Amino acid sequence: MIPRTSLPRATQKVLRSQCSKRPSDCRTLASAKSPGFNYETGEVDGVKFASRDLPGPTTQLAVVARAGTRFQLYPGFAEGLEKFAFKSTEKRSSLRMTREAELLGGELFSYHSRENLVVGAKFFREDLPYFAELLGEVISKTKFLRHELHEEVIPIIKLGQKAILGNTNEMALNSAHSVAFHRGLGTALHPTSSVPITKYLHEQDLKAFSRAAYAKPNFAVVANGASHEELSKWIGEFFNDSPATPPKDLPPIETKPSRYYGGEERIAHDGGNDMVIGFPGSGAYTGGHYKPEIAVLSSLLGGQSYIKWSPGFSLLARATRAQTQAHVSTRNISYSDAGLLTISMGGNARHIREASEAVVEILKAISGGDIAKDDIKKAIANAKFRTLEAGQNTGTGLELTGAGLVQSGKPSQIDGIADAIDGVTEEAVKKAAKSLLEGKATVSTVGDLFVLPFAEEIGLHV
Repeated sequence: MIPRTSLPRATQKVLRSQCSKRPSDCRTLASAKSPGFNYETGEVDGVKFASRDLPGPTTQLAVVARAGTRFQLYPGFAEGLEKFAFKSTEKRSSLRMTREAELLGGELFSYHSRENLVVGAKFFREDLPYFAELLGEVISKTKFLRHELHEEVIPIIKLGQKAILGNTNEMALNSAHSVAFHRGLGTALHPTSSVPITKYLHEQDLKAFSRAAYAKPNFAVVANGASHEELSKWIGEFFNDSPATPPKDLPPIETKPSRYYGGEERIAHDGGNDMVIGFPGSGAYTGGHYKPEIAVLSSLLGGQSYIKWSPGFSLLARATRAQTQAHVSTRNISYSDAGLLTISMGGNARHIREASEAVVEILKAISGGDIAKDDIKKAIANAKFRTLEAGQNTGTGLELTGAGLVQSGKPSQIDGIADAIDGVTEEAVKKAAKSLLEGKATVSTVGDLFVLPFAEEIGLHV
């Protein structure tokens, strides 16, 4: 930065006068405390909603429902409900929805995670009434036609099943969840080819599940780039047709608390090599199971670099420099009442084996205090930045906020998360690493099992 004293005096006067006369024009760095980061919440006729009035000409609006794979009644229901989004309703055909959205320059999307189903749209700010009406219609008036299920929905699901067969990374991650949590969170994110989805997917059953998934207690509406008052107005007008309570003739959506088990699974595959080592992680901030030290430990372990031309500061990045044919990354996957800290390794089988041994050695070093204080400081800064970046991201913020409203009645406000990470101490990180090593690990291995190690061979308890 050029020192201010080196600027000509005339220039300094201009800068001072501009700032004193028009302080709003002198931009400052945003912090976690900035109002624009946080959501304003409300409720209209039983429908929970949140909005963040970001400046700009566009808006992102989404319905976040408690209908991910953890909560589905039968295999494939979360996937089927996602694929039926924006199909024919009582008022519009799917073709009409497509044409109207195109004419308005909008974008329609739907996806599901292990806990949530997200149906939403992106559009110009002035088109909020139309898209609010459209989403309200999609969740309450979809017809679930038989021909759409068999000609459009099931074929797409089967194509996705074929893609999973060759994706060893996703296979290992699904396996890790299954070993760690069994049912619920252990359900695969997408049904595998061995799942008989046609046995369970019927249009009437999906329609019944949608009435439970889109009952008012089970979903929330979240917007980025919309005023709170205007959003409240249109939600009150267009979301009245959703049932006030789930139908009593259906099994209730399972809300049994998650339990961590741990263990090991090995799957032979000739299409690649992947290994996932998992431990009990941190839950979501809104669920009461949040552990900020896990976020710091995840950054400290790392593996991937965020700095170009540098392997990065993380311990795994430095320890696995010689394993050039293995990609290593660490992340905490958080859910409402649990989390899974995963170290994923993919690539050459021999290099994965060597990298997995380094994982255990580094955890032992951290638990024993054999770690530089500067590395802890860097990990805290990195964890805080990643958290703030994710919260600022409109897509990530939509799901996190909607899920928080549905599960605990409060949105995910990133200023509180950032403060929690700032308060993590070196001792807390050591204790977290020690507890991971003393407990049961989750190890899922896919690929060349002749070379890839068992958990006990690298010193893990399963």
